[in-house]
Amino acid sequence: MKVVVFDTNVLLDLFVFNDFRALHLKQALIEGKIDALATSATLEEFEDVIARPLFSLDQAQQEQISLEWRNFARVIDGKDLIKSPWVCQDPDDQVFLDLAFTAKPCTLISKDNEVLRFANKAVVEQILITADYTAIDL
Repeated sequence: MKVVVFDTNVLLDLFVFNDFRALHLKQALIEGKIDALATSATLEEFEDVIARPLFSLDQAQQEQISLEWRNFARVIDGKDLIKSPWVCQDPDDQVFLDLAFTAKPCTLISKDNEVLRFANKAVVEQILITADYTAIDL
């Protein structure tokens, strides 16, 4: 089973926008082919983001989306994370790097340039950081 860390922007494609490019990833989650990792901090960030007026989701929709993601995610205690040697300017992004570094070998899927800039360094640590939704061989 592939160990995967999904950045918040990818979770939006999976659970809010139902982006056709990510449908195979959602199906892999449903079928249990992906070991998707999260922490309480990443779960809280996702819930904070989907609550923003930009997404026009009512409370019931937000709760449903959050529950759906929580049902798929394997939550790791944030205290157990190993600090990544790469440092993001945004602490909300750093947790994804730390989670991937802790879970290596794994794949971190993100569309955030601040995260993607570490892709070449991460590959040495057996971490694939990519924005490519087809990078995981399912």
